Amino acid sequence: MGTASRSRIALMVAMAFGLAGCAAAPAASVSSTGAPTNVAPPPLDTRGLKAVLNRSDDELVALFGAPRLDVVEGAARKLQFSGKNCVLDVYLYPPENGGERKSTYVDARDRQGGAADRASCANALRR
Repeated sequence: MGTASRSRIALMVAMAFGLAGCAAAPAASVSSTGAPTNVAPPPLDTRGLKAVLNRSDDELVALFGAPRLDVVEGAARKLQFSGKNCVLDVYLYPPENGGERKSTYVDARDRQGGAADRASCANALRR
């Protein structure tokens, strides 16, 4: 197999991992009035995540530093923090009765895109 073929295969694998990361994000839906409504994220094992959950945007930045990625979609926000060994995605949603967004869901993966322990990744990324 030539160098060009290996490069194309490596590029396709990298793109597949990138798309897989997008598919795993919690979704927001749009109501019939066009206003975004939040969809509850899947259940989360919260062991070891006390420092990360129920935190504001500013508290997370103080904990981990500047995010690598900051995405706002409707009322929801995703902050992505990365380190040497893992990537941590923290999803923030406003309370149902309104108010400031708080972190309600956390996902982690290793640098190759495989699943990683959320609490271990969060601890590794703390400043």
